[in-house]
Amino acid sequence: MTTAEPTDPDGPAGTDGPVGPRGSTPLPRPPRSRAAVWATAVVHYVRSAPGNFIWLVILGANTFALVRMSPRFRKYFLITHSTNLAELSHHPVKVLIASALWTETPSFLFWFVVFNLFSVPVERWLGTWRWLGVVVLAHVLATLVSEGAVAYLIDAGDLPYRTKHTIDIGVSYAVSGAVGVLTWRFARPLRWYYLGCATVFYALLLGFGWNFTNLGHLTAYLIGVGSYPLTVGVRGGDWRPGARYLQRSVSRLRG
Repeated sequence: MTTAEPTDPDGPAGTDGPVGPRGSTPLPRPPRSRAAVWATAVVHYVRSAPGNFIWLVILGANTFALVRMSPRFRKYFLITHSTNLAELSHHPVKVLIASALWTETPSFLFWFVVFNLFSVPVERWLGTWRWLGVVVLAHVLATLVSEGAVAYLIDAGDLPYRTKHTIDIGVSYAVSGAVGVLTWRFARPLRWYYLGCATVFYALLLGFGWNFTNLGHLTAYLIGVGSYPLTVGVRGGDWRPGARYLQRSVSRLRG
């Protein structure tokens, strides 16, 4: 006596999707919608650089809080969370961390673009921990160099004493470090073009705006360039932006 096998419109267990008659080739899956493809790509992109996007979420929330503060309280808040000489002498760890989570002006969209152009590629290439090492080193050391210059100029009488309480806050030193280490991601000779253009940019920034902030930017950038040892042993260093797109375009033209 035989028992009829139950039918399953989705096919037997262990198969993906509907199948044809027994022994035939499985039927193809229905094509995914463009929205689903884009959503998957965005999720993959965000997950490939978690440190940057956690940072951006915090920065976005803090920017929202910043615009809701009264101008008087905002100034007081930024001064007490800045890496100026007065705060560094009393709360160094607090302000070194806090200053990297706020911006002096509400400029989240600008930093979102800059992060994705420079910092996100570094994390995707080096991994979260090495990326974090570069940006923390750049942020801390550039702050110490720039504020050391302020202290020297105050002692020399070239800056007023009130400069100890100036606003010095933001993510720009950390991002400048990412700009510097990104040099080693490019293939030759692109890396030398990139290095030359970036160096000229930071040198001109300091030349046309001689102040302690731009000194910190140049310092952070050079620290990033000098972080080459952190890139040793990491696959990469041969990136040619647009190369894959160009290869696909050539293949299509060839038919």
